[in-house]
Order: sequence, then structure tokens, then C-alpha cells
Amino acid sequence: MIRLEHTSGSAVAAAIADERRRLGSPATGMVLTLLILSDEESASDATEAAVGAARMHPMRILTLIPKPGKFEPRLDAQVSVGGDMGPGEVAELRLRGELASFPNSVAVPLLLPDTPVVAFWPSNAPDVPADDLIGRHAQRRITDSNSAEDSWTELIRRRDGYRPGDTDLSWSRITSWRSVLASALDQEHAKITSASVVAQPGKASPYLLRQWIADCLEVDVHLDFNAGPGINQVHLHTHEGDISVTRPDGMIGILSRPGVPDAHVSLPRRDYASLLAEELRRLDPDVVYARTLANLGS
Repeated sequence: MIRLEHTSGSAVAAAIADERRRLGSPATGMVLTLLILSDEESASDATEAAVGAARMHPMRILTLIPKPGKFEPRLDAQVSVGGDMGPGEVAELRLRGELASFPNSVAVPLLLPDTPVVAFWPSNAPDVPADDLIGRHAQRRITDSNSAEDSWTELIRRRDGYRPGDTDLSWSRITSWRSVLASALDQEHAKITSASVVAQPGKASPYLLRQWIADCLEVDVHLDFNAGPGINQVHLHTHEGDISVTRPDGMIGILSRPGVPDAHVSLPRRDYASLLAEELRRLDPDVVYARTLANLGS
């Protein structure tokens, strides 16, 4: 760990380059720059998740932690390259005083040349991420509506401020559910007349799954709540019986269909790093997410 106090963005970039040369490992293997804009409370978990994702997507991770107040403008940094931090590069940057209002002035000198930039807000995302001082530099912008106290209101903020390239980890959390349901519907089945989703309250993902099902099947979808964990039941109602996926333990799902023996499917609740890694696999706009988000509340 290299510690720099009262430093600058260019000095941090030089420190990373010096450490790369010392290790004999040039930075040409980095595939992107991830900008994390976070408060102190969320920074550690977000950075740890990014380090885990870097094992699949080697990258430069810049965690920007604004600390506004009546302080002298100052930048303090902690830099790690390789080793226990995985194949990437990590810089935690604390911006104090007036500097906290201009994180882009610190981030821009540290962006890797000729590689994509992804911005990530683990909490307290701006209303329009694409217009943010950090978001303007990113091809992909990741938020997490599950971190909000009122997840429904947060999803509406994400809908109203959406621009192509935005995505949310609450959408990533339902990828496996969407895959299992799509696979079940590939088989011959009776006409679906309505559907229901049952989930733990207080999270954003059930709202997105309900809307995705409604958009795909053009039926009414009810959302009910229980003790969880997470999303634990989806029922697609037909005149011949329900097509159901239930996950009582948060790990293994049971797929039930009329006239067919039950099947077990893998539906584990995924960790932070794997969710982030999924969103880093693509840099083009996710049109299905955009459509689902646009139809929320309609």
C-alpha cells in the first residue's frame, strides 16, 4: 500500500506507473477504468467488489470519496497495484474541502488512455448520472437502487433520469430469474392469463422482475411480499395450472409445470462482485433494461 498525502491526480498516476515498473508488469493489460463515487460508509464494500470483478476484467479502480466541509482543499490517496488486490490497480482518493465538489479534476489525469470508462455509484447516485461530473466521462454508468431507503422511489428517479448506457445492480440481481423463466417458457405451455411475484419487501429487484414479466407476456402481474429471502416465488397462471419457480432457501429453485415432474435449478443469491462483473461485460446500452425501466408505473 502506497500512501500519498497532500497530493495530486498526476502524482497518483506517477505512483501507479512507478509501482508497475517495479513489479515488471506494464498497465497495458487493463481493459477499462472504473470510477467509484462513494461516501466513506460504502467505499470499502464497493472497492472490494470491484477488486473481485477485476479478476475477470483487469482494470484501474479509482474510488473517489468526497469529504466536503470547511477544510483546506486536499487530496489524500492510497494506491495498490497487483498482489492481494488482484490483477488490477486500485487508488482510494479522499477529496477534502472545495476539491470534493470537483471529483472530475482528480479523476481525469488518472484515466487509462484508449480504454472505456465505467462509473459506479454504490449509493446516493445523482438524478441524471450521464450529466454528473463523473458520469460525463463514462460510456457505462452503474447505480444500485437496492441501497436506497425507498427502493420504489429510487427506481422512479432512475427511470426519469435514464440515458442510454445507464444500468442498475437491481437489474443484474434478476438475471438468473429471467433466464430460468425464459427457459421454462421455451417449452410448450398453455396460454398465460396472469402472474405473480413474491419477494422480501424493501428491495428494487422485485419491481423490475414484475415489470419485465408484464412486458414480455402482456398480462397483469401482482407483487406480494413475505419474509424472503429476496425474490422467492414467481407464478405464471394458466387454465391448466401454474408454471412456478420457487426458491425457499435463497440457493436452489424448484421449477414446477403442469404434467411435468419438478426440476431443480440453480438460483443462488449472487455476491456484490459477481453482479458488478456482469455489468462490466457489456458497454453497449441495455435496451431490455431501458424498456423495463421506462414502463415502470405505467
